Amino acid sequence: MSFISLWEGAWYMPGCLLKIKEILPHLNESEKKVAQYVFDHPEEAKGMLIGELAERSDTSKAAVIRMCKSLGYGGYRDFRIGLASDIASQLQVEHKYTDIQPGDSLDIIAQNVCFNNQKSIEDTRMILDPKQVEAAVLALRHASNIAFYGVGASGIVAMDAQQKFLRINRSVITFLDFHLQAIATSNLTKGDVVVVISYSGETRETLDIVNIAKKREATVIGITKYGKSTLSELSDIRLFHSSPETTMRSGAMGSRIAQLSIIDIIFTGYASLDYSRIEGYLDQTQEVIKSRKSHKKHHDGKS
Repeated sequence: MSFISLWEGAWYMPGCLLKIKEILPHLNESEKKVAQYVFDHPEEAKGMLIGELAERSDTSKAAVIRMCKSLGYGGYRDFRIGLASDIASQLQVEHKYTDIQPGDSLDIIAQNVCFNNQKSIEDTRMILDPKQVEAAVLALRHASNIAFYGVGASGIVAMDAQQKFLRINRSVITFLDFHLQAIATSNLTKGDVVVVISYSGETRETLDIVNIAKKREATVIGITKYGKSTLSELSDIRLFHSSPETTMRSGAMGSRIAQLSIIDIIFTGYASLDYSRIEGYLDQTQEVIKSRKSHKKHHDGKS
């Protein structure tokens, strides 16, 4: 049984309006007119036939279909189901991300940071494509070599991925230095996997690594914010996360939490495929860490 058959019932969640909001700036003019009309009039749009929506948005049936495809739907029917699901759950009236404001009390700061993190995770869950998640898990499972790369905060996420996979005896390549990333990637071949993490999907060093990986015929998994970007276009497998509506003062925190959640998902999916074998490695690494803590406690007590 595939992951998709297991997840279908639980994963088909609302996210149509969120997808429209995220991708709107990247659509062409005709698609943007359709998307904007739906975003402004979701209740009306959910019951419209494709011809009606084209007429109301002053576009064409072809423009409506293109917009549906840009949002990742198979067609207009799937799009309407997603829209109806959004409206039923009333997600469109949820509170928005809250940015850091000068003079906020520590209590307010704690509330806002926790809310933004929770919302980032929930919004990411809604826009993740289960088929792409399954493709990523299977690609990692069958890869001869795996590399995780990111720059800045995304590099920290890559290091977290390395720590997780090391626990199940799966060696992965992770470097924060661009030159080391480039050297390691230039030695990869077909059958290897490079997981590239970038909030914007436009970081120059990251894209340089992707181009090296493509030349080496390695499979590229891109983790980036939802929408069109150079990284998403170049990636063989695309894992999107939600992008907060805040400024850069707190935006990096929400995106980092979303990226870490995606790493947790694909790691857990990978481990579950062969858990009977991997369980031993998890127990073994846990025991090593536990014994190290016990030794330190005993040593500190004696001193």
